[in-house]
Amino acid sequence: MTPEVNGEEVFYFCLKGSTLLRKHLKDNNNVEGSETSSEVVSRVIPRGETIFECLTGLPLVKRSLSVGQDFSWQAAAHLPATAPQRQGPLYEFRTYRIRPDRTAAFLRLTNDKIHLRTAHSQLIGYWSVEYGGLNQVFHIWKYDSFSQRAAVRSALAQDPRWMSEYISQAIPMLTWQDNHVTTLLPWSRLRTPPLEGGAFELASFKMRLGGPPLWGRSLQHAMASHDAPGHAHLVAAFHSEIGHLDTVHALWWFESADKRRQVQGDAMAEVAVHVHTRDNKVMFACSFSPLK
Repeated sequence: MTPEVNGEEVFYFCLKGSTLLRKHLKDNNNVEGSETSSEVVSRVIPRGETIFECLTGLPLVKRSLSVGQDFSWQAAAHLPATAPQRQGPLYEFRTYRIRPDRTAAFLRLTNDKIHLRTAHSQLIGYWSVEYGGLNQVFHIWKYDSFSQRAAVRSALAQDPRWMSEYISQAIPMLTWQDNHVTTLLPWSRLRTPPLEGGAFELASFKMRLGGPPLWGRSLQHAMASHDAPGHAHLVAAFHSEIGHLDTVHALWWFESADKRRQVQGDAMAEVAVHVHTRDNKVMFACSFSPLK
């Protein structure tokens, strides 16, 4: 019986192709230091055999690449069906750092005037960061397209009440702003927490180059195993499209910060090989946040 071949492994070996093979052979004293990767491939791999077959001994029903062919191009034709969606809503993440002496005033002002902003586009959530970033707020805005966002920003700039009653007062309170654009991972949907209140965690993972075709299925399984009653509630999982590239953001909800500590597990342990760096922050929803 032909062994089952994992699509992520196929992608990994094909994408890294000759470089992996060259290292593998060099470690086993079967390559000269001056040889190029292409020369190694041509000399060592039997005609018609794939690099994946050469390294693992497993046959592939569909040959993804053979000697002399361009590795990454051929690999792209056989990616597993876990690529991010190129259609669907965009979610803009915005983070503001506030002057320490103006944090309370900024939150009061935003509470009073946020309706001027939500008249133009949909607010998903607005949080005050408690741990992992001092004097910060984090918010998510939903758009149907980049053109819709451009229209919204143009309308805001021409909205006299928004500019005079909010922007003119809020901007002097801020010391730093950041944004990037994300989309939901194909298997994720925005979910409302089971209860209002509680603590939210935004966990961010800088992933290995290759995107969801490389690590998507493993990531889905890891997060699903962590998402259970009495453990953690996955609100949504996002993948960056602009800014902070190759980054996955998981938005979790817990009954409290102490509950998070009690049930905390490493949801990413089984995909650790695909993760370069990690970061997180624990936040509490503002009173005017739709998600709370």
